[in-house]
Amino acid sequence: MDTRCYGFFFVLLSLAVISLAYDPDTLQDLCVADRTSGIKVNGFICKPESNITASDFFFAGISKPAVVNNTVGSAVTGANVEKIAGLNTLGVSLARIDYAPGGLNPPHTHPRATEVIFVLEGELDVGFITTANKLFAKTVKKGEVFVFPRGLIHYQKNNDKAKPASVISAFNSQLPGTQSMAATLFTASPAIPDHVLTTAFQIGTKEIEKIKSKLAPKKG
Repeated sequence: MDTRCYGFFFVLLSLAVISLAYDPDTLQDLCVADRTSGIKVNGFICKPESNITASDFFFAGISKPAVVNNTVGSAVTGANVEKIAGLNTLGVSLARIDYAPGGLNPPHTHPRATEVIFVLEGELDVGFITTANKLFAKTVKKGEVFVFPRGLIHYQKNNDKAKPASVISAFNSQLPGTQSMAATLFTASPAIPDHVLTTAFQIGTKEIEKIKSKLAPKKG
């Protein structure tokens, strides 16, 4: 194979790698996030290497089930760059999701990452919807894996009304972001005008206000 062929395949490989990379690639061994810095960049400023410790790469927050005390019946514990400073520029993160019996992780998206779940306990009905409005749904059990493509609306529902369930989620972003469909549309600040919502959902203003009241953050 001559050098032109090698060059051609190198270009193809490079394009494939670029197309798969969502977070910028790191250019150094470590760039532990300095979350106290007021400087805004795409990610976080690196703290001085002399100040880096092993604790910057450690987090115990997903070792135990979270307390689920909301109306939808699920709790998400992130293990991302906001919790693990050492993840900065590495392009990966985790989360743990715990579900009460019958609990739901409502329809939502991750604008910056694909998600892969691994079922720790229980059995869940999961699914995602493509931009062609096609639903891909499946029941997943302990030890099984399911993938939610980047940016697509998806959900998970514990189908056991007697036992809790839990999963570990992996993301190809240090901070994948989450937009819950209901909360995004009905609790935005400033609020989306009612006439936009009434037209979009073909319901009246009273129904819009009722939904908003149910989704409004509880005052402590």
